Amino acid sequence: MIIETSRFGSIEADERRLIRFEKGILGFPGNHEYALIQTGEKSVFYWLQAVDRKELAFVVCDPRVLVPNYQAAIRAEEMASIGLADLSGAQVLIICNKVDDTLTGNLQGPLVVNVQSRAAVQLVLSDRKYSTRHPLLTLPRRDAVVSKTA
Repeated sequence: MIIETSRFGSIEADERRLIRFEKGILGFPGNHEYALIQTGEKSVFYWLQAVDRKELAFVVCDPRVLVPNYQAAIRAEEMASIGLADLSGAQVLIICNKVDDTLTGNLQGPLVVNVQSRAAVQLVLSDRKYSTRHPLLTLPRRDAVVSKTA
């Protein structure tokens, strides 16, 4: 299927690989289907692109790549809601944001995807050791270029 995006134009996506959030993502309850787009062969970041809203996309990554000790406590009923008995069949992602010169990740609201069925849910963790803006990386500063005319 063809998905229209505001960042990449028209892209081809395999319908069988779409991720479905039955309840949507927090703040976007009406958007249920997303495509996971890899930005580069070796990149740890992906775009989670809404299928039916071209301007809606999130930068996501596997939290364990940047926060090795990260462990989301997922309740049995949350796993069951997407057809999982345990986390061995899950892919966990976090939404990333740029805040000033820091890349942050929402460790308190991970996305959990059943890799077989592609059903997904966004959790809201009660564990206060994680935040919605956990610093992941400091980005290089871009100095403004000032030109003078004589």
